[in-house]
Amino acid sequence: MRQSGLGTFTRGDSSKVKQNGSGGLTSAAHMRVAIVHHWLLNRRGGERVIEALCELFPQADIFTLLADPEALSPALRKHKITTSFLQKIPGSRTLHRHMLPLYPLALEQFDLRDYDLVISQESGPAKGVLVGPDTYHICYCNTPMRYIWHFYHEYKSRSALGPVRKGMFAITAHYVRMWDQLSAARVDHFIANSDNVARRIKRYYDRDSEVVYPPVDVSAAECSPTTDDYYLAVGQLVSYKRFDLAIEACNRLGRRLRVVGTGEEYKRLKRIAGSTVSFLGSLSDADVRHEYASCRALLFPGEEDFGIVPVEAQAYGRPVIAFGKGGATETVIPAGQGGSATPERATGVFFREQTIEDMADAILSFESMEHHFSPEYIHAHAEKFDKHHFLTKISRLVAERLGDSYRPAAPYAPEYSISAAVGSD
Repeated sequence: MRQSGLGTFTRGDSSKVKQNGSGGLTSAAHMRVAIVHHWLLNRRGGERVIEALCELFPQADIFTLLADPEALSPALRKHKITTSFLQKIPGSRTLHRHMLPLYPLALEQFDLRDYDLVISQESGPAKGVLVGPDTYHICYCNTPMRYIWHFYHEYKSRSALGPVRKGMFAITAHYVRMWDQLSAARVDHFIANSDNVARRIKRYYDRDSEVVYPPVDVSAAECSPTTDDYYLAVGQLVSYKRFDLAIEACNRLGRRLRVVGTGEEYKRLKRIAGSTVSFLGSLSDADVRHEYASCRALLFPGEEDFGIVPVEAQAYGRPVIAFGKGGATETVIPAGQGGSATPERATGVFFREQTIEDMADAILSFESMEHHFSPEYIHAHAEKFDKHHFLTKISRLVAERLGDSYRPAAPYAPEYSISAAVGSD
């Protein structure tokens, strides 16, 4: 197999396409599959999507701009991972966000001609890879690059950039924006992770997309019979997630808040935190599950494209107090403050403006009806986002798109014949 990537971390099995004895359907295990992701430097929602795709395609090779071997999960270590030339640049793992001008060139060096199926998974530029004429390219899009599109002015206005870096970012973003829009034509089929993102794909790329929600291990979660007296916030500590609102609201109300996560905003958030706020850093999956199950409610003050964290909290039967915009409007059923559901048939509370006052009011509104929320109902609501649904829908979509060249493996096989579904002469 030809490769143009400059680094390889792990190696798994990779087999060429084979047809069955009758010359008909090819099984998923015999397809040449490549999965492309912008970088593998931590384990967040995007990386969990990659892990789920690897369940469907255990023979897949992975291509990524940068990877940290220590951050790879056991599931990803089983696969051959090819990195770009950016991997060899000193300090690239920490300075990767400043390498935006090099992303297009680096991605276009990957040689994917030998693959039957390429799945790019991105909230960055991963879809910009070049594939062969007989390769089918599906893009699972978490969002068009937020820092050059809908969050562009927010990123550009950050005081930490300084005037020179702001000017450089503006020029770079202008040209990458044009490349990003043109590279959308390289995709055969778009999948959006939410209706919210489907609208952005249509706006920025003028492409239709199918919505498949990201995978969450809801079936493995259980409701706890008891909870503790604290609120919880989980995620990477970056500015757009607005952890400052959760901290300031809990400061004002004197409520306990436990913050799980690390990131560039840690020092600033630590400075504004009062005595009731605790920072737990990066926790193991088991410890995060315990935090979810034991909290009063999750605080989710940012606007996310989808937002796996609120679904994870609901999987443990815990309500969510969220900013009522973006992905949360698809995953949380609100009560009070404009919500149409009663607490017994709701999964959380919304606030409408990203202000300390609105968030504090939402916390008080939640507390006024806290004991009416049903953990069992909240868990049942979250089951619609379980990983099994993701795997089944992706498998069926690939089968429909590739037709008689592909037969997905059980238990995710379609319940109908592809030939019968599309008709035959």
